[in-house]
Amino acid sequence: MKQVIQNFKSGELYVDEVPAPSLSKGMVLVENEYSLISAGTERSTVKVAKANLLGKAKQRPELVAQVIQNIKKEGLGATFAKVKTKLDSLKAMGYSSSGRVISSLDTNDKFKVGDRVACAGLDYATHSELVSVPQNLVAKVPEGVGADEAAFTTLGAIALQGVRQASPTLGEKVCVIGLGLLGQLTVQLLKANGCSVLGIDMSEKLIELALESGGDRAMHRNDKNLIAACQNFTNGHGFDSIIITAATSNNDPIVLSTEIARKKGKIVVVGAVKMDIPREPYFYKNELELKISCSYGPGRYDVEYEELGKDYPYAYVRWTEQRNMEAFLELIAQKRINVKPLITHVFDIQEAEQAYDIVLGKIKEPHIGILLKYNEGEEKFASLTGESKSPLNSINTGFIGAGSFAQSYLIPNVKAWGAGVDGVVTSKGITAKNVKDKFGFNFCSTKADDVLTNTSINTVFIASPHAAHADQVVQSLQKGKSVFVEKPLAINEDQLREVIAAKEESNLPVMVGFNRRFAPVCETIKEEFHNTGEPMVVNIRVNAGFIPKDHWTQIPEIGGGRIIGEVCHFVDLIQYFTDSEPVKVYAEALKTSNQALTANDNISITLRMKNGSVGTIVYLANGDKSMPKENIEVFSAEKIGVVHDFRSGAIHKNNSIKKLKSKGKGHKEEVERFLNHLKEGKDSPISFRSICLTTLTTFKILDSLATGLPQEVEMI
Repeated sequence: MKQVIQNFKSGELYVDEVPAPSLSKGMVLVENEYSLISAGTERSTVKVAKANLLGKAKQRPELVAQVIQNIKKEGLGATFAKVKTKLDSLKAMGYSSSGRVISSLDTNDKFKVGDRVACAGLDYATHSELVSVPQNLVAKVPEGVGADEAAFTTLGAIALQGVRQASPTLGEKVCVIGLGLLGQLTVQLLKANGCSVLGIDMSEKLIELALESGGDRAMHRNDKNLIAACQNFTNGHGFDSIIITAATSNNDPIVLSTEIARKKGKIVVVGAVKMDIPREPYFYKNELELKISCSYGPGRYDVEYEELGKDYPYAYVRWTEQRNMEAFLELIAQKRINVKPLITHVFDIQEAEQAYDIVLGKIKEPHIGILLKYNEGEEKFASLTGESKSPLNSINTGFIGAGSFAQSYLIPNVKAWGAGVDGVVTSKGITAKNVKDKFGFNFCSTKADDVLTNTSINTVFIASPHAAHADQVVQSLQKGKSVFVEKPLAINEDQLREVIAAKEESNLPVMVGFNRRFAPVCETIKEEFHNTGEPMVVNIRVNAGFIPKDHWTQIPEIGGGRIIGEVCHFVDLIQYFTDSEPVKVYAEALKTSNQALTANDNISITLRMKNGSVGTIVYLANGDKSMPKENIEVFSAEKIGVVHDFRSGAIHKNNSIKKLKSKGKGHKEEVERFLNHLKEGKDSPISFRSICLTTLTTFKILDSLATGLPQEVEMI
């Protein structure tokens, strides 16, 4: 299918063929008819991408701070690789479209094939022939509303949420500052609500358009009589509310709002403006109220609402993102909102570059609503781009999932070893296309079956979301392919049983990405304690850092939580150092009433090993980033081995210290060891039993937390 793409590194914007998006539970697959270019938002996005590295840094200082912090935590080399991966990415453009449903897996059985719908969402309702959109970001289009009109729905919902924040009542006087697309829609919504509306902008054409759209009055910001006119318009009281839909790097809209608001009036910020608020002379004395409007409405940035399809109760949250979308569409159907005059340009998808030339000012034409149109009847449903080639060597790989981790630590090391990289699968076609071109894969796809059924591929690397790992491992084994899967292997016992059964049936190698045991500093310490014949005490402290509850790793249905997804690393490391299996585990988590914290992210774990060794894991999310992330101590036979965040280490023996240098966390070594084992016809470098016991132990940690009791660890 065709899609508008921007290269974030170079800023180049173009239309290219990418695989059609995949459809999964809770999603709706839509064939676009129109999509709307949001000139203000997309102009800013394109300009950031077109800037050089210094320019990008100046415009996104918060990301620079993250890079600096990451250097402290992981070192310059690892951070550089991550930044390079981000810069070398392709970005999907657009977030408001309309079309027809061609397939749906929504959990409410709400959408049927052929339904006319409007779609919303960054990275979902993109400028592409096909879009796969979460069910709560899709709204049915009423009769009488054209597909071109419905393409405005996302912007309409944003404007509507801004109006809701102002809570205007019939007859109130409201000012709209900024008469671009959002401002024009806001003017019409306020008029539909029975308000008297005055608009302010820097463009005479937009001022005229606001008057044509029903505004009672509209004026230029630099009109010398603006303040006097506002006083007269409000009979000397000031505006009940001011809605700022402008986008500017200065705080003039805020300052102006304080001057023209009535006592106890409201200022609602919808657009991206500088929030430098002067206390005097008006804000304090008039007890003004400042409110921020969050995009389309309640549900925005809530993973459970947007991605998992969990709606808010109608009685308690009357207006959500989806219900705002539906309300806007109804207003168009009732002829109370008219978006037709806002359409200044319509381009075919193949002419998208010309449309963006207008947005960026390369072509000087007045514009406000620019639509991209998609043709019917063209072939656009292919999930695969490119084709498999005969393997050039004995190991030919396919990747299912290729996010930043896979691009930084897995794919480069697979290629460096000399294995073939045949196919790559991701849920979004644009990502698959980017990874294919960047790393030289023969084909890319959005369907896992295109890798699983490919007879040229004999080894599958799985780096998809955690909940999908077990099923994809099972399918790979059933198709006769060796497997490397990023941790965890499974997120519950049922999944683990299925993997064990598939492994027993196929007898093919299964490797899990427990990289830390392959770090050179760990291998040196392991060798030091080899054949002591004495049990060990292994202490591991992990300053893991805070992750909010709505992060995908914290959501049981997707990530399984941090104990299953991250603590597994350290259970494996204790097995590695002790050369023994866990037989009992006990865990205690932080007890807190702070609802922002995930109590289980702050936990103390004690492992009893079969040979009498003891392991402790203290995993923390409530610490400070200035302390190194991981510290490991191994005690046995009057010796101590220490690992300092995998940057350095030491062996203490005979009243002396032998310092160790570290070369990383073992990502390169684990891939090399796995591929070498395959080449030599061996099983995984970590025994499958050990992998299963590590996975099972994480489940038992959760059981211990739930019961308050130690749990026996027995192979299932």
